[in-house]
Amino acid sequence: MIKRIFLFLVTNVLVMLTISLVTSLLGVRGWMTQYGIDYQSLMIYCAIWGMGGAFISLALSRVMAKWMMRVQVIDPQSAGGAERELVSMVHRLAQAAQLPAMPQVGIYESAEVNAFATGPSKSRALVAVSTGLLSRMNRAELEGVLGHEIAHVANGDMVTMTLIQGVVNAFAMFFARIIGYIVANAMRSDDERGPSYMVQMVVTFVCDIAFTILGSIVVAYFSRLREYRADKGGAQFAGRDKMIGALQSLQRSSEMVDTAQPAYAALKINGKRSLAHFFLTHPPLEDRIARLKGYAA
Repeated sequence: MIKRIFLFLVTNVLVMLTISLVTSLLGVRGWMTQYGIDYQSLMIYCAIWGMGGAFISLALSRVMAKWMMRVQVIDPQSAGGAERELVSMVHRLAQAAQLPAMPQVGIYESAEVNAFATGPSKSRALVAVSTGLLSRMNRAELEGVLGHEIAHVANGDMVTMTLIQGVVNAFAMFFARIIGYIVANAMRSDDERGPSYMVQMVVTFVCDIAFTILGSIVVAYFSRLREYRADKGGAQFAGRDKMIGALQSLQRSSEMVDTAQPAYAALKINGKRSLAHFFLTHPPLEDRIARLKGYAA
């Protein structure tokens, strides 16, 4: 736990230092002037912080997955037995998907029945499966799961979801600061020359949280669409019956899903139901199975 917290802090410090350096190099000093908001500077500021943070996280995603999820990458040259079969299966599916480079293949220790794909590009991807999944699924079901994850890589879902998250972050920051300024300006007394900094800061902070929550609905919606598409890709690469069998196996093991690592939840094959449908990153398994069966009709 201490190691994960340390890595989280180091990553965030790195993100902040990198973005601060970029804003300095671009000459983006501030967006408040004596006349009010400089909207052009504010847009640039929010775009750099919103998009920059998302893309730095994407660039570090493969490394952070290995550290935070404790993924043990399999060496294809020395692997034997079940590990060699796992690597061969991933590589065979990657060839079917015409990936430019073979993904790294790893295993992480967890009772959850799950798998995920991550990485900054199609050429530098990681596909990882849990020990719980390996122990509970047969070979055909495992191939369906891996086909789904390879489809995520082939579809460029890591970059797509990063773009969406970055745009949402930028808009949330932009409108939160505008509303914060408007409210603070409206609440100033007659003897004050400008809006209250404290009021502006508090309102902006509250709006940041509210818009981020609303933005997560948008991100979750696109995530569900990408899941349907990855299911279809998994059926194409591994076979429809294997993909359906994998989802049915996940349905039987739905209680064995871990949500302790939300950073990777969006690109895991399975996700736990949340309190509201709009915040689901994954469609219900029964809907995904029905849609796959409908493709064959």
